[in-house]
Amino acid sequence: MEGALPSVVAGMVKSPVIAVPTSIGYGTAFGGIAALLGMLNSCSSNIAVVNIDNGFGAGFMASSINHITAAR
Repeated sequence: MEGALPSVVAGMVKSPVIAVPTSIGYGTAFGGIAALLGMLNSCSSNIAVVNIDNGFGAGFMASSINHITAAR
């Protein structure tokens, strides 16, 4: 359940989605492992998954995406 949101959002938008699993969850989250595995098993093609609680990596990925220039 915790890792399903990026798949839903990625199915509704065309832009890349950066998924950040968190170590705090509800039920049996196993410290973020359940969310991480759910995000990694997504069938959407426009999802980038970073490690558990890795906000810096997500920001770096967003900056890398913003600096891509269109091929002419």
